[in-house]
Amino acid sequence: MKNNREIAVEVCAYSLISCLAADRAGADRVELCASPHEGGTTPSTGLVKRVLADTTLEVHAMLRPRGGDFCYDATEKQTMLAEANDLVEAGVHGLVVGALLPNGDLDVAFLAEVKRVAPGVELTCHRAIDVSREPLEVMEELIRLGFVRILSSGQRDKAMDGMEALAALVERADGRIQIMAGSGVNPQNCTFFKQIGVDAIHLSARTVRDSLMEYRRPGISMGGVAAISEFEVALASEEIIRQAIQQVRSN
Repeated sequence: MKNNREIAVEVCAYSLISCLAADRAGADRVELCASPHEGGTTPSTGLVKRVLADTTLEVHAMLRPRGGDFCYDATEKQTMLAEANDLVEAGVHGLVVGALLPNGDLDVAFLAEVKRVAPGVELTCHRAIDVSREPLEVMEELIRLGFVRILSSGQRDKAMDGMEALAALVERADGRIQIMAGSGVNPQNCTFFKQIGVDAIHLSARTVRDSLMEYRRPGISMGGVAAISEFEVALASEEIIRQAIQQVRSN
């Protein structure tokens, strides 16, 4: 189905410099995270405050205590609720959160607690829905909980491969909750998501710059993963973001 309405552009950002780039490019909001190699975790309140002070963007903060799965124990949930409270006090416009039970169903009771401690901010369910047992049922529960939006790749690693499932979410949602396509979204493919009627696209627009370090001791890695260079600094490209915006907002 062809859809010419304007859709929102959200940038997944891990630093102030990436948020500044998103703001200059004209993005609508950022999903602010830490830990890019873990798929995003809760950012520091210091970073949140600087982004709110230095940009005009809506800031939606990731609420996730660690990488890995989305089944959290009691101590992790206590941490998440404390972080949610701090992020709301810092002034975020939204929280991005998801939690599952061991059987793959949505952890409705815990997400209701998140909503309770975060009144007045938008809630987005992240890609926990993509590894849930019944994504369409999860969507209905999120609607009942009062979530505003779902970020999904259509239950695949890359959203382009999950296009059919994304289209099914859009159709079933029928305007009751926003559907945002994310994972592998770029200026070359973003119009495909517009055509199936998503409300927003989510991209990292990732590029890298070389580290400022001149002296580089060999044979040691702070992260313990030699394949990940510690002398490349990842950031969002203003130009890539701008190109994506131009693509989805052209007729």
